[in-house]
Amino acid sequence: MTAPDPQTVRDWLIDLQARITDAIGSVDGQAQFLTDAWAKTPGEPLQGDGITKIMESGAVFERAGVGFSHVRGPKLPPSATQHRPELAGAPFEAMGVSLVFHPLNPYVPTVHMNVRMIAAVQPGQVPVCWFGGGMDLTPYYGFEDDCVHFHTVCRDALAPFGDDKYPRFKQWCDEYFFNKHRSEPRGIGGIFYDDFSGDTPTQGFALMQAVGDAFLPAYLPIVQRRVGMPWGERERDHQLYRRGRYVEFNLVWDRGTHFGLQSGGRTESILLSMPPLTRWAYQHQPAPGSPEAALLERFLPPRAWV
Repeated sequence: MTAPDPQTVRDWLIDLQARITDAIGSVDGQAQFLTDAWAKTPGEPLQGDGITKIMESGAVFERAGVGFSHVRGPKLPPSATQHRPELAGAPFEAMGVSLVFHPLNPYVPTVHMNVRMIAAVQPGQVPVCWFGGGMDLTPYYGFEDDCVHFHTVCRDALAPFGDDKYPRFKQWCDEYFFNKHRSEPRGIGGIFYDDFSGDTPTQGFALMQAVGDAFLPAYLPIVQRRVGMPWGERERDHQLYRRGRYVEFNLVWDRGTHFGLQSGGRTESILLSMPPLTRWAYQHQPAPGSPEAALLERFLPPRAWV
């Protein structure tokens, strides 16, 4: 199976990064994205380049990072071959865009999205290409209409690729973004998929484009609804505490983080998903009947939003 033209995929990913940062910068209105173009040092096992765009201390976003990377290596790391053992040790090429936005207002949810392509070549064999990605929402306070909107856009983005895609990718997201050590979902889910080729690489690339293009319509209306809500110390403390759960997932369970670190990727870019501030509290429990308790009881458990 022939992989799509790498330059075509690369150009689309860089354009996606630019479209998202332009839109988010306009919404924030105060801070600007700093652009950090980087390239691996010649002689390192992992070669390639990327563009990290980061915005901090904004009026709306306390930290917003959007990274593009395109790397090549002599050997796929274990995190990329756990479902494809026949490719263990194969040279590879990987590229993608990954983002995490941490808003300042606790009523605005944190969001994550990534899309990526990986291609592997075994000597004497046809290249193997697959795609992965998705998006998920992590609110600190639950709102039914926000959850329904986010999942509706995700469902509609996948509809052209078959009625089975949204239910399957939603369940995959619910199961993946789960802190197993706490038996607790990270957020209210969305869609997630990995090791996807489709019937052809063209279909795999098209689905990746549909997911990337759906991100701004899925997230920005939620930001605009919640950003003006007043908040205080109580809401901020709860936000920082829940951010701790986010950090735990990214460091303990996230395959993307593990892939980047195991393959010798650029640490600053890999960890751009970390929030600027967070906190932990020993055996913390929200007050019964509170909005903080409602998040755990009504919103985080997986459910059919659409």
